[in-house]
Amino acid sequence: MQIIKKVLIKQVITDKSKAKLHKNFYNHKMRLEQECQQLLFEQRKLQNKTGVSKQELSQRFQQEVKNRKEKIKLLDFKIEQLDMLEIGSEITEKEVESLVEVKVGSHWNEIMEETAIVIEDDIVIRIDE
Repeated sequence: MQIIKKVLIKQVITDKSKAKLHKNFYNHKMRLEQECQQLLFEQRKLQNKTGVSKQELSQRFQQEVKNRKEKIKLLDFKIEQLDMLEIGSEITEKEVESLVEVKVGSHWNEIMEETAIVIEDDIVIRIDE
C-alpha cells in the first residue's frame, strides 16, 4: 500500500540564489504596485458612470488597494529578512507530496519521520530522511 507523505524542500542560500529570490520579490512587489495604480484608474473611470453607488464603489476599490499594500509590506519584510540571511543558511522553500510504500511489518515512526530535500542553486545536494 502507498500513502502520501509531505516532504520539505529546503534551499541553501548562495549569492546566486539570494539574488534570484531578491529579484522575484522585487518583481512581485512591482506587479502589486502596478495593480494598485490600475485599480485607482479603474475607480476614477467607474465613478463617472451613472447608476453606481460612489461610496460602495470607493469602499470596494480601497479594500482591494489595501490588500495589495499589505502584500507589498510583507514583501518588503521578506526582502529585509533575505538581506540579513547569511550565505550557507538553509531556508524552507516549499512542501511537496511523496508516495511512500507501507507494508505489514514497516516501522511507522520511520515512515512518518520528517523528510527534506536540500537544494543548492537548483541542484539536489542531499536528501534528509
